[in-house]
Amino acid sequence: MKSRLIESRKTRISDISQQKKIVTLKEYEGLCKHTDGKGLVYQYLNEHAFDQLEQFILENKGGDQGTDALEFLSVTSRRGIGKLISAKNYVGIITMAQGTQVEILPKVFDQNNESSDEETKRIFLHMLSVTGEIPYKIFRQSGLHTERHTIFDIFIRMFINEANRLVKHGLKSNYVVHQGNEQFLKGKLQFTEHIKHNAAHTERFYIQYDLFSVNRPENSLIKSTIELLLKISAGSRNKKDLHILLNSFDQVESSLNWKLDWSSVTMDRSNKEYRTIMEWCRVFLLGHSFTPFRGDGAAYALLFPMEKIFERYVAVLLRKSLAPEGLKVRTQDQSQHLFQSPSRFNLRPDIVVEGNGKVVVLDTKWKLLTSRPDYGISQADMYQAYVYAKKYGARTVYLLYPWHPGLSRINEPVVYDSGDGVNVKIGFIDLSLGKESVYKIIESMLETMK
Repeated sequence: MKSRLIESRKTRISDISQQKKIVTLKEYEGLCKHTDGKGLVYQYLNEHAFDQLEQFILENKGGDQGTDALEFLSVTSRRGIGKLISAKNYVGIITMAQGTQVEILPKVFDQNNESSDEETKRIFLHMLSVTGEIPYKIFRQSGLHTERHTIFDIFIRMFINEANRLVKHGLKSNYVVHQGNEQFLKGKLQFTEHIKHNAAHTERFYIQYDLFSVNRPENSLIKSTIELLLKISAGSRNKKDLHILLNSFDQVESSLNWKLDWSSVTMDRSNKEYRTIMEWCRVFLLGHSFTPFRGDGAAYALLFPMEKIFERYVAVLLRKSLAPEGLKVRTQDQSQHLFQSPSRFNLRPDIVVEGNGKVVVLDTKWKLLTSRPDYGISQADMYQAYVYAKKYGARTVYLLYPWHPGLSRINEPVVYDSGDGVNVKIGFIDLSLGKESVYKIIESMLETMK
């Protein structure tokens, strides 16, 4: 069954037109299929591609994979324009079966206004590299030309660079068992098969022997990744380099079952140079982006939930900075329940920091606050923070939100005191500053834990 699903996916990908159109939008922006919408705030998507994207949304709504399409794309309507599709929370690339690519970028800001597409890609790639969601050895953006390429084509370029390094050092071979009816005697004669096939052919031998070959699972998966990317890549330079790479794998057989071959791959010291390239293969072949997507509406989807990227970005930087201080950092902690008798309603704060006999809880929120007196913070978030403080005995709970220029008048974390020992601090992460903005939160937190 799995093999048929993989073959079905390959068939859909092979039907993609060579002429691809790329539509780029940011979170909370919308797409329309009515030409009247082009003069408004919506981007136009031709009717065929729009209908396929809508089908993809419906196919991923709920279901047993735990994916709610309303979390990443929503379908609404507006009088005079018709149906609209809006991006929410998830960012990445969706390739429609007819070839159109929809690139969704996160909504981030610099010191003055919303970041340009180029700056947004730089920030997003930095976050992915810090969290380890994209494999890399030395992460350099200088040669990736983020201003001209989609995030997806940048990923492909990283894969190509890594594959070229591997080819330069030489593909690994190993001994594989080969069976066949040959005109020579080598290895072991397989008596049962030999009698079955060669009763009238005394000149032949059915034998089994070890063959030193490049047809090992790792190489087959790399070749299948190259073939996949050739069909869905929109960049002419990438396509040219992928064709060149494919020639280096002409003695390698393509993987017929990606998941089965993955079960045969073991990373150890003998093939450590394959580690990074295999992670890229996992990204592209298995759609490694937290959530598996399905359906016939799209030929390929690689999407990342920004709330998880934001959470892991902060957690990784916290762990690296606090380890030398002797502080313990736990993520997605489940040690506490709302009620103890009976033990029910598990709590799961994003980050718990312990040390010096004190506890601080941090929860990240991928939401844009406002400049209103309450900053638009939801009561649910504050109730949650209060419960965390009580159940974990935390001196302070931090709610961390992305910064934007509307919050420019705020220089220090906003503090809410409950009057009964609970302090909730609202902190803002300026992603345009990268790690430095998180370090300011860390400095404030270390003062709390002295």
